[in-house]
Amino acid sequence: MLDALTVAVSVTALALAAWCGFAAFRDQPTKDWHFAGMAVVTLLALAQLVTGVVQLARGEKADEGATIFIAYLVGAFAAVPAAGFLSLTERTRWGSATVAAGAVVLAVLEVRLHDIWGG
Repeated sequence: MLDALTVAVSVTALALAAWCGFAAFRDQPTKDWHFAGMAVVTLLALAQLVTGVVQLARGEKADEGATIFIAYLVGAFAAVPAAGFLSLTERTRWGSATVAAGAVVLAVLEVRLHDIWGG
């Protein structure tokens, strides 16, 4: 798997977590620009999902197995959109906190994906 893409997803996810965490600290709900940030992070996670599946299709192998690797890829892809959807139902500071937590979860999943692949 591409280490640069893993780092990019992790860094942008942590930046999104800090941004939304600051909004929650300031007692603000998620705004349109937060959703733009979530879109960027989600596109990077989608690129990682596609890259991981293509590498498996080429015959490369994950150290801990393809099934668990794909499950983590799908979970990483879904973490931020799920948090964003939940933030729409909670239009208070807790919506921003939910997105921040989802972005932290994505960063942790990236570390685990790196370990599963064999990094």
